[in-house]
Amino acid sequence: MRALARACAEGAVEAEVGLVVSPSESSPALAAARELGLPSAVVNVAGPDAGARLTEAFLGAGCTLVCLAGYMRLLPREVLDAFPNRVLNIHPALLPKFGGKGMYGMRVHEAVLRAGEAESGCTVHLVNERYDEGPILVQLRCPVLPDDTPETLAARVLELEHRAYPEAVRRVLAGRVP
Repeated sequence: MRALARACAEGAVEAEVGLVVSPSESSPALAAARELGLPSAVVNVAGPDAGARLTEAFLGAGCTLVCLAGYMRLLPREVLDAFPNRVLNIHPALLPKFGGKGMYGMRVHEAVLRAGEAESGCTVHLVNERYDEGPILVQLRCPVLPDDTPETLAARVLELEHRAYPEAVRRVLAGRVP
């Protein structure tokens, strides 16, 4: 979230952050948003009307694109319908490998190392109704080094994520979507 906000503020992405949403007041994303002076809101994402609440928050803030970062649930259908081909997510692996429910954070890097992969990276994709299965917008790669730990691999992948997400947003804003 910080990397996208910085890219917008510096003009690397011709957009502005309309709203940072979190389901919890104690979220690090909300603390960062407040620190950066970005509009933010706490939205309850539980229950059958979660999609309506999220959609209302985004549309009420004038958002035309939704960028997920650390959202660990399937996005409600109402949000996907309100923002067709305009909901993005980032994943710390080269999808379709190491994606799906429960594959997030260090779990991904541990799985990459256990599998003996020669490379890893990140993927920015359009969001659909299944975990990590939407069309891929950007993938960046890095080698998996012989002495890597989940933490060292995660640090290299994070650097790639900070480049990949702004690039994917630029592509979507320019109408270059699969």
